[in-house]
Amino acid sequence: MAAWDLHVSVDDLGPEAPPLIISVTSDLHIGGVILKLVQKTQMQQDWSDYAVWWEQKRMWLLKTSWTLDKYGVQADARLQFTPQHKPLRLLLPNTCTLRVRACFSAPLLQAVIDICRVLNIRHPEELSLLKAPEEKEKKKKKEKDEGGEEIFDLTAVVLGSAAPSFYNGVPAHFFDSAETEAVYKMLSVSQPTISPELMAKMYRPSSLIDKAQINSRWLDSSRSLMQQGIQENERLILRFKYYSFYNLDPQYDAVRITQMYEQARWAILLEEIDCTEEEMMLFAALQYHIDKLSQSSNPDLKPSQNQALEDLDSALMNLEVKLEGTSSATDTLESITDIPELKDNLKLFRPKRLTLKAYKQYWFIFKDTSISYYKSREEAHGEPIQQMNLRGCEVAPDVNLAGQKFCIKLLIPAPEGMSEVYLRCENESQYSQWMAACRLASKGKTMADSSYQSEVQNILSFLTMQKSNPGPQITSEENINTQSLVSPRYHKKYKAKQLTPRILEAHQNVAQLSLTEARMRFIQIWQSLPDFGVSYFVVRFKGCRKDEVLGIANNRLIRIDLSVGDVVKTWRYNNMRQWNVNWDIRQVAIELEGNVNVAFSCVTADCKIVHEYIGGYIFMSTRSKETSEGLNQELFHKLTGGHEAL
Repeated sequence: MAAWDLHVSVDDLGPEAPPLIISVTSDLHIGGVILKLVQKTQMQQDWSDYAVWWEQKRMWLLKTSWTLDKYGVQADARLQFTPQHKPLRLLLPNTCTLRVRACFSAPLLQAVIDICRVLNIRHPEELSLLKAPEEKEKKKKKEKDEGGEEIFDLTAVVLGSAAPSFYNGVPAHFFDSAETEAVYKMLSVSQPTISPELMAKMYRPSSLIDKAQINSRWLDSSRSLMQQGIQENERLILRFKYYSFYNLDPQYDAVRITQMYEQARWAILLEEIDCTEEEMMLFAALQYHIDKLSQSSNPDLKPSQNQALEDLDSALMNLEVKLEGTSSATDTLESITDIPELKDNLKLFRPKRLTLKAYKQYWFIFKDTSISYYKSREEAHGEPIQQMNLRGCEVAPDVNLAGQKFCIKLLIPAPEGMSEVYLRCENESQYSQWMAACRLASKGKTMADSSYQSEVQNILSFLTMQKSNPGPQITSEENINTQSLVSPRYHKKYKAKQLTPRILEAHQNVAQLSLTEARMRFIQIWQSLPDFGVSYFVVRFKGCRKDEVLGIANNRLIRIDLSVGDVVKTWRYNNMRQWNVNWDIRQVAIELEGNVNVAFSCVTADCKIVHEYIGGYIFMSTRSKETSEGLNQELFHKLTGGHEAL
């Protein structure tokens, strides 16, 4: 077979060095090409991490047993002999920048798993990377600004295939030096609030289209960084992509909880998610409390004996909670024969049918997982006006303590989407009982479940924390940076001297919480917001002439009118038979129960991102108690990768 010349550039020879020319035949395998390259460089070094990259085809030639002919490599190919692991700058949810070594040749999912192993973040499938926004005009100025930015370096940390060793729940590689200890404190301890000037420069989405543009920058989890044009030392953003958080445990998830809290905090401050005024004051009070505890304490990686005892108590409490959830057969029989009921007067409102009318009072009975309502208590022995089964429904609060408004928003599955119903309660006690019952019923559980009373208490405690405290007179002598605690909307509405006493007043209700409890409570309240976890995309539905917004949540798809922002329809994943993408016309098609078919093309993002979101959330619903090492990557790629899966 005739020999021919192959041109290969080698990174370690320098950017100005000409490509090496080696004589090859078409039946030479990639391993043989690498051997010839190493011999020709005459450099004595470790080449084990190096591989061949084909620039024109944007692909790695990783199968060393494959021949040049099998890969289709010919004399005009421009090949590069380069390391598979390269440094990458990551902007974390807490706005700090970290430099790590990332794999540029593996699918992005694997690269994120490796990064999370270094950072000690469990369940890495919840996170992903997205490109930073382009600012070409400000590039020179940006480079100057970044010159003074502190970058935490973990590029020296290289983990093998074996699981990392731990010391008191912290990976051993964080004990290697004072620098790595500083990195762990940065990861696991909330950072000081930034100045109002820096916060004013941060990007704040002002519309659904702006929020949709953010989601267009997610990288493809089934392709490598190099395939997606990411360069060495490029800056990417690490974020929680899928809002389906699994098994949060303060004992093992210090970094995960801190970064989750930081992402939630910035979502509130930059108005990526809406909340009421009472909720904003509670969020501000929790932030203020967390900042105080983070600054006053000096976290130590080596816990004291008291801390170890607290960890033991926490572990025992977690075990107790888990054991409570597994009732015996006797308890189950008792609960079946004696399931509690709720009976009371509530007010009902249907936005679609009675838009111009007010709430109307009925007599309601909550039994098992269904709500029935009647004209009056006396007619409750006959047929109800309607019976609503809440299994699989969406439950959201609509509460305003100042206006004594205690509403429960229900989105009940129907063949053509979701039926929207509002229930209005008279007071906190009634609201907490009915809200807890609705949440359990949506999961297929009744009020006989052992978690019912704790759910009622949690709802009451959330309401209590938002209340004005009529205690001792609050003094506003403390210097509070209110601009870093509330969103710009409330700074336009109130002056700092008006906000300070309100934040301090709300702080009285949370002042007894520990640092971990405060972060967890912040995350829980964030998760209870009606718009929590919805990622937006501008799409064009088949047969329509105008653009609309598609919201993707962890359990449903939401069709939103772009002009007014109203929800048009909602489809749940458990009503979905299948979904697929026509890659030729880039159109997503969804088939639902009841012979309902939906199809749309994406305007602000590639349809691959939407396809990956849907598949990712369906994958999340199948998760068990797996670690990152036990993650079923094959299933993840099957659900999210489409025709481009590796």
